[in-house]
Amino acid sequence: MHTTSWDSLPAEMKYSVVELLDLKNTASFAKSSRETYALSIPTMFRDIKLTGYEALQSFVTSVPPMHCCYVRTLHITIPESATGLLSCGQVTNTLTHLLGRCFQIEELSLHIAGSLKPCIIPSFRNLQSLWKLSISNCGREDITPLSERLVVSIAASLPCLSDLTIDGISRSAIHAPELLGSYPFIPVVAGDDDLPAHPLLGFDLSLPSLLRIPTLRVLRMRETHMGDQRWCSTPALCRLDVLEVGSSCYESPDSNRVFAERILQNIGNSVEELSLSSSLASALSPVGGALPSLRQLRITKLFPLEYLAETLSALSHSPIELLSIECHEDDIEDMCYALEDFLNLCAEHRREPIYCHLKHISLQPVAETSSVSSSAAKLNTAVADSLSGDAAMAIQRVQQYLQDIRFSRK
Repeated sequence: MHTTSWDSLPAEMKYSVVELLDLKNTASFAKSSRETYALSIPTMFRDIKLTGYEALQSFVTSVPPMHCCYVRTLHITIPESATGLLSCGQVTNTLTHLLGRCFQIEELSLHIAGSLKPCIIPSFRNLQSLWKLSISNCGREDITPLSERLVVSIAASLPCLSDLTIDGISRSAIHAPELLGSYPFIPVVAGDDDLPAHPLLGFDLSLPSLLRIPTLRVLRMRETHMGDQRWCSTPALCRLDVLEVGSSCYESPDSNRVFAERILQNIGNSVEELSLSSSLASALSPVGGALPSLRQLRITKLFPLEYLAETLSALSHSPIELLSIECHEDDIEDMCYALEDFLNLCAEHRREPIYCHLKHISLQPVAETSSVSSSAAKLNTAVADSLSGDAAMAIQRVQQYLQDIRFSRK
């Protein structure tokens, strides 16, 4: 039988073999010879995770610049404990050097405590392949805020950005002067007027200006104040398929509801997947009518449970097929009662799109590793056995209710 030695294989086949290995096996394979090390470099540097400023600085100073061109996914976390000893300029300069070398990255996650200097913005304009960006402030917003103006300018500087997540972003005094010194004393960033005009957006770098990024398809906004009036007037140049509307811990549920409704009425026409942390008013029928493409609805763990039935009623004109609900284990019983209220509405209004199209309901206790899944026919009680007696009984009760609805539809 004829056999072929490793050395006789063409380089393309060798690279194909390395690509099949996981990171651990790649590291072992790289130790075999100089050739295998060279072949393993693209795989070893494809996905990089750096936690802490020391790790970031060490990567910049120790890794040969030629290796950085293989980085495709880059996750950087600089917690508050580290940035408390560093200047904003130090972090900015080091990160700028790294982005200049990793010019072929496709996905970037920045979780930093505080802000960055505006001089980092030009670094993003050269990232021609970066389509997914996540920026979050992992520090205290009232001490180390991250300005909306900086985040919007960075996002708008990426030529191919289609997926954006922002978390814990602070409003700017330039765009939200009404929040200065007024109750409930929402943290506002001052002194961020030194950002240069953006080629596309000019000096209007408020959060609603994200809608003017034509390539954007996915937008997730979490733990961020969404009270800007311009959300309802800014023309949307993008077509959003996935949208997450979070809530602000500084505002009341009623205020967060108004903010969410304002956004949905403006940009909800194309949304197929929606995540909500705020309720919607059932009396506001334009919200449901503004979401004709909605197929998947996710209720986050921050959602006020008492408004679940009302919110689903507000979306009754949308052809939702999948309803996913996250809640704390202690809230499962209350969530099941809220689901029963909604199912009562199902029985009364069977001609509405949401009641005709809904196929699956899933409950996910955030404290558990598994989830409780259901369909219009049944509610899986696999997780119910591990829950408290009241929660398990509540799930079984909803399961029976779903079965009854299935038979009544026939």
